[in-house]
This record gives sequence, structure tokens and C-alpha cells, in this order.
Amino acid sequence: MLVRQPNSIELTIDQLFNDAKGDRFKIIKGLAKSIMRPIQPIDFKDVYLSISREQGLDLVQLIKENNLKNVVEFGTSFGISTLFLAQGVKETGGAVITTELIESKALKAKENFEKAGVSDLVEVRIGDAMETLKNHADPIDLLVLDGWKDLYLPLFKLLESNFKKGTLIYVDNAEMADTQEFLKTISQNKKYHLQPKAGGKVVLIHTK
Repeated sequence: MLVRQPNSIELTIDQLFNDAKGDRFKIIKGLAKSIMRPIQPIDFKDVYLSISREQGLDLVQLIKENNLKNVVEFGTSFGISTLFLAQGVKETGGAVITTELIESKALKAKENFEKAGVSDLVEVRIGDAMETLKNHADPIDLLVLDGWKDLYLPLFKLLESNFKKGTLIYVDNAEMADTQEFLKTISQNKKYHLQPKAGGKVVLIHTK
């Protein structure tokens, strides 16, 4: 009987999830830095802040079932979510553009993509997403919002002209206050249909 061996993407994802087990302690340290000032992204430069494995597998399935090719991701971190996206577009013949504010995270993510053998499928843009994506001209099949929550709305508006009928917007951390405000605004537009997923942690926005 043949036993299926995990591929290089799956092995890399496993290693990263193992590394991410220390996130809770690192998050506490990050929050401690912000006692005297607002929380900043740099406070979490060593934290994965990753989606769950279940979310990742759901994204792979979403891409494959809908034959999504042009994927844009806001919030690379160390690349766990991006690897799931790459796993999906590898099947559909697509590609991923992902953007990360913190350079050290982005460079480590690029190393992880090399290790997983998907560098040819992923373009990493380093810097403020409002700048790195402002000249994006191609249609978007899937937009993944998993970065700083108060940027969800301005980034959505920045890229909205690239949406078409059938474009999907995957919104992580849907239960957070800033995300709730964003979703409330989008729900008022009849062009979009909102579908809660993952027990309310995620909302999938369908473009009509």
C-alpha cells in the first residue's frame, strides 16, 4: 500500500505552524509595549498572527472550486496564509500578489516560499499596502484581507475598480470592532453579499 508523502508546501506549512505555537507569549509582549501608546504593527514583528489550518484548507478549496487565478493578499506576515493561497493557485494556473508592511517579516516569508518551491507563484510587495497596491491594474478574483483592520475599508475602496462579477473578498478577524465597522459599511451596498464562515471569525464577500 502506497503512503502519500506530504509535499514541500505542506511540510513548510507544518514547520511554520509549529514555530507559531509561541505566538501567545509574543502577543502579550507586543501588547505590553503599547501600554503608553496605540498598538502599532511593529509591536508584532515576531508574531505570526496566522489564520488557522482549517481556514487555510478552506481557502485552497475556495480557489479550486471557483477556479480563481488572480489573488491579492493584504497581510503576508511570515507566509502561512500565502502558502495556502499558492497551493490553491498552483492547481488553477494562477498567481498571488501579497503585501507586508514589516520588511523583516516579508524577507522571512520569501525564504519560506523558496523552501516550499512556490516563489514563481508569489510576488511579495514590501511596504504600506495603500502604496504597494495603488497602481494595481489587473482584475482580482480573490482578495484576502488579513492585515491591519483599520485599513480594510480604504484598501477595499482602492481595489474596488478591479473587482468583477464573481470576485470574492475573504475577510479575516470579522469579529473585531474595526472589521465590524468595515462590514457594516459594505453590507449597505447591494452589489455585495456577505456570508459568515468559520463560526463568524470570517466573512466571505461575494460580488454580484
